[in-house]
Amino acid sequence: MSFFRMKRRQFLHSSYFLTGLGLSACGLAVSSSKESLAYKVATRGKMKVYAWENYVNHQVSEEFTKATSIKLIVDTYPDQETMLAKIEGGGGAGYSVVYPRDYITKQMIDIGLLEPLDKSKLTAIADIAENFTQPYYDPDNTYSIPYVWGTTGIIYNSTALKTAPTNWQSLWDLKDQLKNRISLLGDGREVIGMTLHTLGYSYNSRNEAQIKAAYKKLRELKSAVTAFTSHEWQEKLVKGELVLSMAYSGDALAVSSQYPNLKYVIPQSGTSLWNSTMVILKTAPAKEAAYDWINFSLKAENSASVIEASGFGNLNKAATPLISDKIKNKPDWAPSKEVLAKCERIQPLDDATQTLLNEYWFRLKSV
Repeated sequence: MSFFRMKRRQFLHSSYFLTGLGLSACGLAVSSSKESLAYKVATRGKMKVYAWENYVNHQVSEEFTKATSIKLIVDTYPDQETMLAKIEGGGGAGYSVVYPRDYITKQMIDIGLLEPLDKSKLTAIADIAENFTQPYYDPDNTYSIPYVWGTTGIIYNSTALKTAPTNWQSLWDLKDQLKNRISLLGDGREVIGMTLHTLGYSYNSRNEAQIKAAYKKLRELKSAVTAFTSHEWQEKLVKGELVLSMAYSGDALAVSSQYPNLKYVIPQSGTSLWNSTMVILKTAPAKEAAYDWINFSLKAENSASVIEASGFGNLNKAATPLISDKIKNKPDWAPSKEVLAKCERIQPLDDATQTLLNEYWFRLKSV
């Protein structure tokens, strides 16, 4: 267990106790029919989900087990592409619930991997924020439930770097000062996308010349980049091995809450805006239990606790009054309307463009 992961789990565990999470408050409704799939899964004693690291809280899963006798087994993936390749290749047959981000949700729908949701079994669907009830990737939330949202930005050590970065261009401005002290995400769409954005192009550009220009600009930054990783930067930043990292807001705000010298910055010229979803696989062996887990997760008390502990953005209206002012008033937790207007959502690309982007991404990491 790494240093940060141990601290992170301790933090999440204590946060749920501080918010008074209790089974009586959750009001979980579990199918009473012994012929139901949920009952059959309970007798087997487990249900598997596939998620980002730290998306499923240990304390919440324990409470779920107490309520249902179903032990939640959580497998984690390092990046969205790995998750999609595994499920598309048949390796996801044992999973019931998966947590993809927005544009990957769209791809999973198009491929035919997801089960249409039975809205009559979803007790908290009316609590979803209005601007996420008709998402571009899944109109009417036919296949997915919005879970949390966030931004992609920059986290840096304010003790080692006295002048705060303000935009993605700051990475290039600091490259000579921070040789081998910067890390970028292990996500080609995010890394190449932010470079396209820095050049004045769209994150979703399908223009070959623009994508090539982004690759060339990233080559200029390569001497300062020590790793492409979506998670391992936390420990390295805490230990001082890194000074600056590209990061997802939830991860960045969680670690900065423990180490105040680490500051998260949303690029003022705009960045990627994303949300994650909860989906049920078409091959799910525990579909009824999956509904129970989704409803349990979306209870206001549970949603609020996740937001308090993780730093993700809230999409549950019922949870909003339960979130502390300390979290609501953090400028790096909810970006201004001016910055949001400059943000983009990453969307699926056509096969030819995605192949081109993958080729440049592979070349970048190989040089």
